[in-house]
Order: sequence, then C-alpha cells, then structure tokens
Amino acid sequence: MTEPVLKIEGLKTCFTTKRGMLTAVDRVSLHVNARETLGIVGESGCGKSVTALSVLQLLPKPLAHIEEGKVLFNGKDLVSDPDIDIRAIRGNQISMIFQEPMTSLNPVYNVGFQIMEPLRKHRNMGGADARLEAIRLLELVGIPEPVSRIADYPHQLSGGMRQRVMIAIALACQPALIIADEPTTALDVTIQAQILELMKSLQQELGMAIMLITHDLGVVAETCHRVVVMYAGKIVESADVDELFTRPLHPYTKGLFDSLPQRGRRSALSTIPGAVPSLLNLPEGCSFQDRCRYAVQQCKQVPPWQETDKGHGVRCWYALRGELR
Repeated sequence: MTEPVLKIEGLKTCFTTKRGMLTAVDRVSLHVNARETLGIVGESGCGKSVTALSVLQLLPKPLAHIEEGKVLFNGKDLVSDPDIDIRAIRGNQISMIFQEPMTSLNPVYNVGFQIMEPLRKHRNMGGADARLEAIRLLELVGIPEPVSRIADYPHQLSGGMRQRVMIAIALACQPALIIADEPTTALDVTIQAQILELMKSLQQELGMAIMLITHDLGVVAETCHRVVVMYAGKIVESADVDELFTRPLHPYTKGLFDSLPQRGRRSALSTIPGAVPSLLNLPEGCSFQDRCRYAVQQCKQVPPWQETDKGHGVRCWYALRGELR
C-alpha cells in the first residue's frame, strides 16, 4: 500500500464566538489515496467545508483555529511543520474548487488572467507561455472557442462555463489533490452531469486524487470510491461506496437514504425528525440521539469507533451490537 496523498489525523477545528468556543470539526480522521475520489456527505453545518478549509488553512482567522490534530500531505504535516509554506502548496499541489464560481472568480479580471496567475506564480511561466497554457486548459475543460473566450470576464459566461473555468484554474499546476466543495450545487441538472463527467475523465487522464464535498448521495454514487458521513462535526460512518449503499449501519446514514425519492413510491418521503443540534450545546454521548428512533440510555455515553472486516467504520451503539437492521 502506498502512502495516502492526504491523511487527516484527529483534526479539531474551533471557532471563537460570543457564546463560547464552538468545535466545528471534532477529532476527524480520514485519508485520500492517489487516483481516488473520497466523498464527504452530511447536512449543512456538519463540518464538511470547515474540514476542507482546515486542510488549506483558509479559515477566517483569528475567529477560527486548528486546536489539535495533523494534516499530512505526502507525509508532511501542513499544520505544525515549520518548514512548510502553505502558500507554496495552496493552488499548486492542492487546489480547491468552490461552490459558487461567481463569488470565487474576480469580476474585474478576465478569465485568462485568472488562469494564468497560478501558472506565473507556481510554474514560473512567462506571459506568452502562460497564455498558451491557459488556452489549452480552457480547451481541456470543454470551453468552446478558447482563444476568444480567454478574454471574457466571468459575467459574460454561463454558470456551467464559469465552473469549467474554476476547474481549469484548479488544474493549472497539475495538483496531486483537488478539493471540490459542492462543485455542482448552483448548476442545473444537465450541467451538473457534464461537470461531474468532466471531473471523472480528467481524474483518469491526469491521475489526481479528489476530495468531493456534497450533500447529494446521487453524486456520491456516480463519482466516489469511498464515502465519509459527517454529523455535528464528527465522522459517524465510513465505507466503500458499494458497501455503504448496500448496508448503511448508522441510523443517520439510513435516514439519509430513506429520504431519497424512489421510483414507484407513492407514500410521502421519509424525513429525519428534529434538527441538527447546536454545536455549542451538544447532548452528552451520541450527538444524534435526540433524532434517533433507536436511542436508548446507553446512547448517553460516547460510542466508540469500530470497523468491520470490510473496513466499514461506524460510531453507533446499536450498529456495533448488530441490532440495527
């Protein structure tokens, strides 16, 4: 087994608020292998995006900080290694595709300039070479007439084309890892499919690893190799895609699947009762207990993390006892 491209160990990220210290990511551990797509799923506010921002240290300081844990990229800790310049890695060896390209792209610069910027900074390209490479990247991500489009500004492009420009910027320095934070949420269904297919084909061609953050289980099924399920800042389940979709163990994961529309279903969609608890006032023990129909007194204690012989990990008392069907 080769070393994972990215390995997060016991990551704890906190925010200082007027009501006290809020733990947004609570001792999260995961890894992403070369040429693999890892999906991170969960409701809004569960800690998915904060985990990604912690990797690249894009947290809003001084309000947020990494309190403990390691973020190992190719074996080197991005958090505590004094010799690492995160700016030399960010956008170069690790790139990020954000959820809304219209707010991520700079409106006062044309797309060519924005693609060429990392090429100049990280690959030391001159103006002419950077322009040729930017045109090649636009062509690679499926932008028609790239020679003329390179002079366009973000507002002149459709939502799908802007997202393709974001992917071109992310690919500019041929990164080992791309973090995609809800890359298709703002797009219509047909464009979503095109973007996801583009990412899959580029991964096969270029060999990069992808960490895909999403709330869409359909996207996970189509694109990911493994899945991590997060709830209230913690990982509650982790497995290969086929294993998770065939045999979800945690009640929260099962609730997510039950809430999906199904062909032929005439009854109302199933829902998970209640709401995600405040991270400032989590219940003792399992964070999901107040919404879980299987909760018992034992759930007042923190459930341990255990894995099956198939590498299917779960943090749930009922699942660990085999009583969840």
